[in-house]
Amino acid sequence: MTEISICASVEVEEGGRGVRFPVTAGSDDATGFVIRYDGQVHGYLNRCAHVPVELDWNPGEFFESSGLYIMCATHGAIYMPDTGYCSGGPCRGARLRKISIIEKDGQVSWQPDEFVKPVMA
Repeated sequence: MTEISICASVEVEEGGRGVRFPVTAGSDDATGFVIRYDGQVHGYLNRCAHVPVELDWNPGEFFESSGLYIMCATHGAIYMPDTGYCSGGPCRGARLRKISIIEKDGQVSWQPDEFVKPVMA
């Protein structure tokens, strides 16, 4: 399977700043992002489950102030960082689209699927 490099592992801080990366979602240009929670790196399409807007407050800022939940800057939806499940807000019960992430040898990479693919040239 194809692995596409995102960043060095040290760039993804526990409960802190995430790293954005370009993707194609369906036929649209979009971004994915990775965050670290409970020692593991998780990746999602940067698109709220309520309305398709980017989640981050500022580039890479996905967590609310406690560092325990991902929060949509536009609608206040609260997501579990390890599952993408929306536990509060206008899309309760929905979830973020997961992106397959691999962390090895100090590097974080992602794997495309049928919907989230590398940026088209």
